[in-house]
Amino acid sequence: MKARVAILPGDGIGPEVTAQGVRCLQQVAQRFGHQFELTELPFGGAAIELHGDPLPAATLEACRGADAVLLGAIGGPKWSAPDAPLRPEAGLLRLRRELGLFANLRPVSVQPALADASTLKADTVRGVDLVFVRELTGGIYFGAKERSATRASDLCVYTVAEIERIVRVAAALARSRRGRLTSIDKSNVLETSRLWREVTQRIMDSEFPDVKLEHVLVDAAAMHLIRRPRDFDVLVTENMFGDILTDEASMLTGSLGLLPSASLGADRRGLFEPIHGSAPDIAGRGIANPCGTILSVALLLRHSLQLPAEAAAVEQAVGDALAAGARTADLVAPGAQALSTAAAGDAVLSRLARS
Repeated sequence: MKARVAILPGDGIGPEVTAQGVRCLQQVAQRFGHQFELTELPFGGAAIELHGDPLPAATLEACRGADAVLLGAIGGPKWSAPDAPLRPEAGLLRLRRELGLFANLRPVSVQPALADASTLKADTVRGVDLVFVRELTGGIYFGAKERSATRASDLCVYTVAEIERIVRVAAALARSRRGRLTSIDKSNVLETSRLWREVTQRIMDSEFPDVKLEHVLVDAAAMHLIRRPRDFDVLVTENMFGDILTDEASMLTGSLGLLPSASLGADRRGLFEPIHGSAPDIAGRGIANPCGTILSVALLLRHSLQLPAEAAAVEQAVGDALAAGARTADLVAPGAQALSTAAAGDAVLSRLARS
């Protein structure tokens, strides 16, 4: 097949890990006989420096015309001052909205070879396989904001339509997996959460009666993710709760650098990125873990390009490389030799070539 993919390396370690994702796409194209047109574009802090805008018009237009978008990471100390006039994150929020990407899928599965890498006991995390579905374009991140010298406010707003569409995505995913959906809210305090719970219950009763639904308060969910993570299948929640809980859940796997994500809308085009940040403290050192980006490529192949066999091959290659001992600095045991970002990419690609 022929496909166009917009590549947004971004900031910090973004260019380093994205380079390994690009190599993976090229390997898949060669191995399976596809033609991928890969176009690199400025985005985030890098785009602020070049164009004075975290999302330049040319970058947005190219993303609109692409079949999928692969993003590295954005942000850094240079643009994080409280009085900074432009922030890389504003470009990401705008890109999600412009592309209509409202559903963020964050799968969390513990590789068998890495059960001992988590800070939790291996018996607790072994066999964990869950997916967060995070609402992406509503809530407090997009509400009206005010700030004065003595006061600040951020408005959290959700509509029935926004809740309905994200719950349908999560419920359909749960139906295709183990048939269990956990909806996370704070309905004992927040009106938006009370609406969230009411709408979720109505949708599940009327459209997904075969999927088992559980409502859990966000503070309890944070506890149970550590206490009994294997009990979860698909979890759906609002924007800010999802942002926080998915970083917590990443620790089940042993490293934030292992986890991918997919931001999807009503059509096939999506934005795919590892969930880690730009990690400016290690940028340029060639030690970042590229697995989250490579697994994001697998999600890109599956969801936007409709290539499930190729996606499975990439995921298997990552699992095989980790099982064979390929470890970057975030995963290596004390005293053991860590692979560079490029060497970790080599370990995955060599196995992908043999798939």
